[in-house]
Amino acid sequence: MALKSQTKFDVVIQTTEMHTGGEAVRIIESGYPIPQGKTILDKLKDLKENHDAFRQFVIFEPRGHFDMYAFLLVNPDHPDADIAVLFLHNEGYSTMCGHGVISLGRYAVDRGLIRKPITYPETEVNIQCPCGLVTAYVQVDANNKNKTGRVRFHSVPCFVVKTDVNLDVPGVGKVQVDVAYGGAFYAFVDIKDLGFVFDKTPIKEFSAMATKIKKATNKSVTLSHPTTPAFLYGVIFIDFRVDKVDGPATQLIEFADEEIDRSPCGSGSSARVALMYHRGQIKMGQEQVFRSAVTKAEFTAKVVCDAENVAGQKAVITEVAGNGYYSGTSTLTLESDDKTQVGRGFLVR
Repeated sequence: MALKSQTKFDVVIQTTEMHTGGEAVRIIESGYPIPQGKTILDKLKDLKENHDAFRQFVIFEPRGHFDMYAFLLVNPDHPDADIAVLFLHNEGYSTMCGHGVISLGRYAVDRGLIRKPITYPETEVNIQCPCGLVTAYVQVDANNKNKTGRVRFHSVPCFVVKTDVNLDVPGVGKVQVDVAYGGAFYAFVDIKDLGFVFDKTPIKEFSAMATKIKKATNKSVTLSHPTTPAFLYGVIFIDFRVDKVDGPATQLIEFADEEIDRSPCGSGSSARVALMYHRGQIKMGQEQVFRSAVTKAEFTAKVVCDAENVAGQKAVITEVAGNGYYSGTSTLTLESDDKTQVGRGFLVR
């Protein structure tokens, strides 16, 4: 049913909705402030300082929810980029989002946002992220009206920061973690060391534990990166750190403000496969399946080549692959006479 013509809106934002492994991909298409600045990091700074109320409007209730994730396309400043993107979540903004890159690769080809002609069986899409240029390869079926499909992407250089970091975690005691970078920084912890069990331990306990591990890790490990903001983005609960198991590797990812990833996490999988390669658990080019402990969705990942050292650490280029799907469209509005704070965005935890 159409809205009555006399309804007046202060804000109207149009989106396309997708998901990758169950994790939200809310692509903002119109109605959002255009961030100013020469570089993508300048634009990110402008959003933080001058337009953060719009992030809350798009991410928070009543239009979103605690675990919503959104994407704002901006003009790229990298000469090789087809598109550039800023990532929005419940706490603020991230440097990388692999599940988003997978869906955005399809979206860019479907919307004609690439500079070169479509090629078969894959079309290359260069996506500038705050962490750097990421290259996606999108399957395109020439015999089915150029239908797009599975997407793989090559990461920015990934590296291990530190392994076997001893933490004193309140309520648990001594716990070891590894810290690695896959476009964002993550701490990896074996659930067996915590007495946790996937599918049995409540999600809220993972969230609470992640907060403790983040605080302890930040006290013990100094993070740095020469070109992008360096901060501990998330904690990844895994089924093994040292003793590799056969078959798919399961993981549950907490990031931002206790947000739980429904997918296996693209940047987290990049960091973990780099960590596994560092430990000698996999070889160059050897594919590893990563499974979400939440939805059982799967990504594949592998190390494809060495890269130049980053922050004094040996780095590699990783490849992550998965599927993104369209799930709808949205028109998000704010009525002119809605002066309530809840109408502008709120969260219930």
